[in-house]
Amino acid sequence: MAELVLESVSKHFGDMPAVDAVDLRVRDGEFLALLGPSGCGKTTILRLVAGFEEVSAGRVLFDDRVVSDAQTHVPPERRRVGIVFQSYALWPHMSVAGNVGYPLKVAGVRGDALKQRVAAALDVVGLTGFAERRPADMSGGQRQRVALARCLVMEPTLMLFDEPLANLDVHLRAAMEAEFVDFHRKTGTTIVYITHDQAEAMAMADRIAVMDAGRIVQLAAPETLYAEPATAMVADFIGQGVVVDGEVEGAGEAGCARIALFGQSSVVRCADGQPSGPARVSLRPEGLRLTDDGGFAATIERTTYKGGTYAVEARPHVAPEMPVRLSLARSPAAGAEVRIAIDDAWVIPG
Repeated sequence: MAELVLESVSKHFGDMPAVDAVDLRVRDGEFLALLGPSGCGKTTILRLVAGFEEVSAGRVLFDDRVVSDAQTHVPPERRRVGIVFQSYALWPHMSVAGNVGYPLKVAGVRGDALKQRVAAALDVVGLTGFAERRPADMSGGQRQRVALARCLVMEPTLMLFDEPLANLDVHLRAAMEAEFVDFHRKTGTTIVYITHDQAEAMAMADRIAVMDAGRIVQLAAPETLYAEPATAMVADFIGQGVVVDGEVEGAGEAGCARIALFGQSSVVRCADGQPSGPARVSLRPEGLRLTDDGGFAATIERTTYKGGTYAVEARPHVAPEMPVRLSLARSPAAGAEVRIAIDDAWVIPG
């Protein structure tokens, strides 16, 4: 396996920076997700790591070996990087064994050695007994596992996943998330997983790097990203909460501040050293509740049944331009007047 390091890596297409001075260290054996909206630069990073693109500045290292910088560009076939694509990229005329064993044949492996390595790779992904099947006779999830086995058979130092679940239905996605986590546990392979789907990243990754406009804006464990977003973009992109304006009135105990929000004063979480003054606040649905005593007045705008809970949007009377969201087991009807208490919120640093 390998540690992946990006040092001040940039990639320009003409005058446009697709990746802008990115620093990133993926630990040996780690499952890291690169998450962000379309056009943020995450796929360009994958291509730089794989060797399909050359860096404009900075360098890429596998362990302590430089594979890309101003003077060096190790070609893709010499990097021992496995890639699982969204489209599977399987040969339709070949059997499962033929697809999995193809890179070994290209590398000159033949006979029993090839058969044994193909069988071992299929066993890891749970496809023992499928060697003679054709891709057309398999489900989307099974084809994805064939693509996994094809990467694994080459014993890669690093695996890259390029939005591999985008073509699957919602139920199969959930099943494949569990498959990928199990695959990582079995192999210990260093994985970089590219996605725009926050639910995928949160469910599988050890850490998540959120990208925006070619830069990494926050790198943290899923729980930290959700509870303590570093920017308004991260707060808005992760989860179903909202970002609203408030006024920090003064710091309280370590990690807490008193803030004026929707005409009420509440104690919420914050980073140490949070100054007084205007601030942006991340409100998550589970941090709000309806109350009969205190809180701020609001009107229920709409409710959506989510199967067991309701996603509720409400507009505060003092700031109707800043709607909030709640998750409730039961919900008043649209148009109802309610009061909402803030049990938890986070002051976005800066």
